[in-house]
Amino acid sequence: MAKNPETHHVVPNPRGGWDVKRGGASRATSHHETKKEAVDSGRAVSRNQGTELRIHNRNGRIASSDSHGRDPYPPKG
Repeated sequence: MAKNPETHHVVPNPRGGWDVKRGGASRATSHHETKKEAVDSGRAVSRNQGTELRIHNRNGRIASSDSHGRDPYPPKG
């Protein structure tokens, strides 16, 4: 996982379930039974703290991202 503290990640837990982690953190912010619960929780934390949210698949690859932070390239208009 990236060491960027400006991100939060939804990642599979090796023991089952899903974790929400801050970029670079070794411990999970929260643990959830389902991916949907973890995404909902991660999205709330990410919005509150103005970070990027990276949602991973079971294999650990990033499946999608949500931007809740200071986007360096905001859309015009």
